[in-house]
Amino acid sequence: MSEILEAEVMKEEENLREAMLSSDVNSLNKYLAENLIFTNHFGQRLNKSMDLEAHESGSLKITSIELSDQKILLSGQNTAVVSVKANIEGTYSGKPAGGNFTFTHVWSKDTGQWQVIAAHSGTAA
Repeated sequence: MSEILEAEVMKEEENLREAMLSSDVNSLNKYLAENLIFTNHFGQRLNKSMDLEAHESGSLKITSIELSDQKILLSGQNTAVVSVKANIEGTYSGKPAGGNFTFTHVWSKDTGQWQVIAAHSGTAA
């Protein structure tokens, strides 16, 4: 059973990556929980609407996300923690932005669909 849940979470991580690349706000809305807490690599705490607005307004444009070293920790049937390294390229407010980061996503399936309820990013060495 854990292999099935892990495969589900891996698929949702890929769906999230694709939605971020295309700034697909409708898909991002589906993958991000209403009560999302996201702490970015600047230490800023963002909520779902702030994250969606950055994509919808065009201030955040991601052109490349290369993932590596993904680890998944399952806790029961409805919770998963994903740690992954990401090389991201793009622009923020029209200026080049990107680099090497680590992300932690906490996924929950309490609503019947996997959603990110918490996320944290940091710069990677």
